[in-house]
Amino acid sequence: MKELVEVLAKALVDHPEEVNVTERRENGETVLELRVAPSDMGKVIGRQGRIARAIRSVVKAASTKTDERVIVDIVQ
Repeated sequence: MKELVEVLAKALVDHPEEVNVTERRENGETVLELRVAPSDMGKVIGRQGRIARAIRSVVKAASTKTDERVIVDIVQ
């Protein structure tokens, strides 16, 4: 899942070298923290959060194959 989020984010931003995804386990869930350059934050979130919602939907669909709950957090 980590690689999926990283590929999606790098395709959206102007500074793909600053995309960083960290993975941690918390309460039986996998939490993916996505960090991007401050100037790219708007591109990852999108208008009214549409891009962020789309990223979360893709990850949710991919995680159903492995039967695990994955949460994507976009962190500044």
